[in-house]
Amino acid sequence: MASILNISAYRFAVLDDTESLRTRIHDQASARRLKGTVLLAEEGINLFLAGTPTDVRGFVAWLRRDARFATLEVKESPSHGVPFGKLLVKVKREIIRMNHPAIRPQAERAPAVSPLTLARWLTQGHDDDGREVVTLDTRNAFEVDEGRFHNAIDWRIDKFSEFPAAVLAHRDELLGKTVVSYCTGGIRCEKAALFMADAGIERVVQLDGGILKYFEDTGGAHFDGNCFVFDERRTVGADLCPAGPDAASVAQTAASTA
Repeated sequence: MASILNISAYRFAVLDDTESLRTRIHDQASARRLKGTVLLAEEGINLFLAGTPTDVRGFVAWLRRDARFATLEVKESPSHGVPFGKLLVKVKREIIRMNHPAIRPQAERAPAVSPLTLARWLTQGHDDDGREVVTLDTRNAFEVDEGRFHNAIDWRIDKFSEFPAAVLAHRDELLGKTVVSYCTGGIRCEKAALFMADAGIERVVQLDGGILKYFEDTGGAHFDGNCFVFDERRTVGADLCPAGPDAASVAQTAASTA
């Protein structure tokens, strides 16, 4: 039975105290022996952490005491070892870099579709208004290569800051369709959906919670392959367990460095 709980979460919110918040978060996570990465910016928080279930959930409960993070939604997955070598808490310009400051998800959230609704749309071949549904992968090409929705659009970008130019180049191909932007945990597809709406694509929704939440709620229907994660697990399957060919050795290595 897996003894380590991995979490990923993000929350777009106005943060005007990033430096002091960085110190408090580092102290709380360190006291609970958590490892991973927390990114802070004026637009919000993005985190990937691992530790014992008690320590991880204790940290999340502490973080939610801050009204700005009270509704923080967390995606959980198990592993036998800690897939991070250390704890990092950083202040950045953006918690996910897009280089378009006019896109402000902390002020306006993009419309979202739930995993169960998307699975139903994909099964029936259209949305509830009868429109064609296309899934658009907003991740980097090497992530997409590990797994994606069946027949998903993939523009082979190397970094998320290339996404806006790709949208403008392919905009007309998306008109008249319901476009579902998706990513690992929701943060990129939220910014992506806002940018596409701003570019004049009339029917755009983000996949709420990303692939990880979709796996949790649907078991991975209509998804081919695994989901890339940015830690020593490399990929997780639809059961949210490490799925790479060397998953066992990764877990042993992670445990030895914990």
